[in-house]
Parts: sequence; C-alpha cells; structure tokens
Amino acid sequence: MTTTGIDARLDRIGTDDSYVIIPMDHGITMGAVQGLKDIESTIDGVTRGGADAVLTQKGIAPRVHENKNDKGYIVHLNGSTTIGPDEQDKRMTGTVEEAVRVGADAVSFHINVGSDHEPDQIAQLAEVTEDAQRFGMPVLAMAYARGPGVDSADPEALGHAVRLAEELGADIVKTGYSGDAESFQHVVESTRLPVIIAGGSKGTDRETIEMVRGTMDAGGAGISMGRSIFQHEDPEAIATAVSGVVHEDLSTEEALSKAGLALEA
Repeated sequence: MTTTGIDARLDRIGTDDSYVIIPMDHGITMGAVQGLKDIESTIDGVTRGGADAVLTQKGIAPRVHENKNDKGYIVHLNGSTTIGPDEQDKRMTGTVEEAVRVGADAVSFHINVGSDHEPDQIAQLAEVTEDAQRFGMPVLAMAYARGPGVDSADPEALGHAVRLAEELGADIVKTGYSGDAESFQHVVESTRLPVIIAGGSKGTDRETIEMVRGTMDAGGAGISMGRSIFQHEDPEAIATAVSGVVHEDLSTEEALSKAGLALEA
C-alpha cells in the first residue's frame, strides 16, 4: 500500500514513473573494482549523465551525498562476496531505520528466487517491506530467477520472480532481461509494479542500449545497471545514452549518437 511518503520518495529516485538507477554496491561483492575506487567521480559522472539515483551499501553514504548532484539515493540491505562459500547466500547488511539515518530515499533488497536460500530471503524481504511501510520508505526488490535448474533468462521464471516481489509488498522490482522485447512483455505483465532490468556483466555499448530499448518497448519502467555503466571508460556518456532511451524514448542509434558513442560496435 502506497503512502504519501512512499510516493514522494519514488519521485526522488525516478522521473515521470521511469527509472535510471546505478547500483554501486559491488564493493562488498567484488571489492574496489574499476569505477568504485574513486566512487565519488563515478557518482558525479552518472548523475550528470542523467541517472535518477545511485545505490550503495550504507557505509558508503558519506561518499555519496556531496557527489550525486541532487539525485536520489538508495541503500541496499543485503549482500555477499564472490570469494565466500556461496555468492547467492545474501545476508542482511542493514535496516530501513539505518537507511533513514544515512539519508536514503529508498531501500533495496536482493532475492534469488529458486535458490537454496529463497525461503530465508522471502522471510527477510517480507520483514523489510513491513518495516519500510512504517517509515514511508519505498522498497526496490531485486528479484532474480537463480538456482539449481533455473534458467535466469526464462520469461516464466522471471515473471514468477517479479510477481513474488509484488506479493511481498515491494514498490518497484528489478529483474534479469529475457533477451528480447516480445518475451519480456510477459514479465512486465506479471505484476503491476514498475519493472526495471539489471545490466549484468559489461557488454558493448550497442548491446547495452539495445537491451534498454527492448525493455522499454516491452512496457518496462527503466533500468538498474551497475557494471555496464560504472565500469565504462566514460560512465557519464553511457548514462546519457541509457537515459536518452528511458526518459526521451530515443532509438538505439539516437541514444548512442547523443552520447557520442555511435561508432561503437
């Protein structure tokens, strides 16, 4: 159930009900990789390029606010590492109250639907949405189809994941891309929540923008892309291209050209 506070804060992390969010919580997962050592410059660049919001773990909050150019801020509430025993075993790293204290406009939570850890993560997401309701705080559920025998690009599995997010009380949901606009339409139609896509590992500029274009053509509400943007040689330029598709309805060619990336393969 939305409240005035939730609606107001959703406006801070999006533009006209569409979203360009740059998650940079990967430091806990992967370490201080390219784009995250000097996270201040990356945050400045992507928000200048048109990103609506950035997302980090709570401890990075002091490095965010002075560099986000008055854009939105989301605090992520669970995590794991690539060097640990099981990267899919995301554990709680913060609370909604802590997110409020560090100046967040929303919180996010990752759940791997179909994994061995799904039961615990369902219970934790339900607790987060209940807690967030008390604070008028929007919840972005990162609901992926991941686990033994699960095809992470299967539209049926992705549709199940986004519906689960709605059933548990999230306000917006992020999931994987099914590969094309036609199949992704089923995912979007599986919920009334705004559906945004993850970027995954970094591809070519054209591949990134074509994926964004397909998402919007299917009725999606935008993107939440990390490595494809913060590890780009020019984060501001690729953010400009992505924002052009999401917020200006540009074609792939128009978006790449606007950002000065048209010659990329």
